[in-house]
Amino acid sequence: MAKTDLAGLIEAFDRLAANGFTMGADWQAVHEICQAHEGEQPFDWGHALCHRIEGDDSNADYWYRRAGKRRTGSVGDEWAAMRAELSA
Repeated sequence: MAKTDLAGLIEAFDRLAANGFTMGADWQAVHEICQAHEGEQPFDWGHALCHRIEGDDSNADYWYRRAGKRRTGSVGDEWAAMRAELSA
């Protein structure tokens, strides 16, 4: 996985966060990035958060399991934790 791929995920999630984690073009962009990297842990975690935002809890849970992660706090709290980990 290239650092530029992670940077793209972070940038896309930052845009989604700036718009209040609402469904729309920014959500779709994040989802497409995650789908393109299925099986890579950071992107599977992002995929889980996408489906959490969408309100599809069973699908989110599937992706959390694949990523080896759990839901933590609010969506904003989870994005802050994810961003910190991906940026390290």
